Amino acid sequence: MNPGLTKNYIAVGALQKYRIAKHDTADGQVSLADGSAAALMGVTHELDTADGERIDVHRTGLVEVEYGGTVAKGDPLTSDATGRAVVAAPAAGVNAEIIGHAEVAGVLGDIGSCLMSRGTLQG
Repeated sequence: MNPGLTKNYIAVGALQKYRIAKHDTADGQVSLADGSAAALMGVTHELDTADGERIDVHRTGLVEVEYGGTVAKGDPLTSDATGRAVVAAPAAGVNAEIIGHAEVAGVLGDIGSCLMSRGTLQG
């Protein structure tokens, strides 16, 4: 892992380690990402965090992330309903927010590596 910018936020709800986070409604707060339409903003640090606690979120760099399905090297990654990284494959004309691209292949539950490069992928 070679994280770049890491910022500290207040967790809204429980956040698991190595999961994709999204901006919450209030400034300085994050919650677990819940799909490819969410405003993805980073990947949680190595500790599980309870509601209201402080949590570090990696915003740039090469970071560890939990996979939510089969991933190949180079795949664009988005969030599943539980904040795990899955392959972004939007339908024609649909946008999917991505957090970055997979550096290693893996399957459900693996801790993989993601080169963070936030953006939008259109099907």
